[in-house]
Amino acid sequence: MPIIKAAKKSIRADAKKSVFNLRRKREMKKAEKEIQEFILHKKTKEALGALPKVYKAIDKAAKRGVIKKNTASRKKSRLAQAIKKKK
Repeated sequence: MPIIKAAKKSIRADAKKSVFNLRRKREMKKAEKEIQEFILHKKTKEALGALPKVYKAIDKAAKRGVIKKNTASRKKSRLAQAIKKKK
């Protein structure tokens, strides 16, 4: 346990931030899985329709530091490639 007052405050702040970070990560993963389901069932139109939603979730996660910028780029690229491949 921390002794210094600032360290205690830091722990409280980290706990609050982790809630938001988990929410962002969960939204991102849920959107990715949705696209993967469309790809699996060869529903390319639905996948293309859901792509902006996934991009938004990934970009928000990258902006807030939940994932790194290059990780976001890689995820977006691979999703777009997967959809293009199934077309």
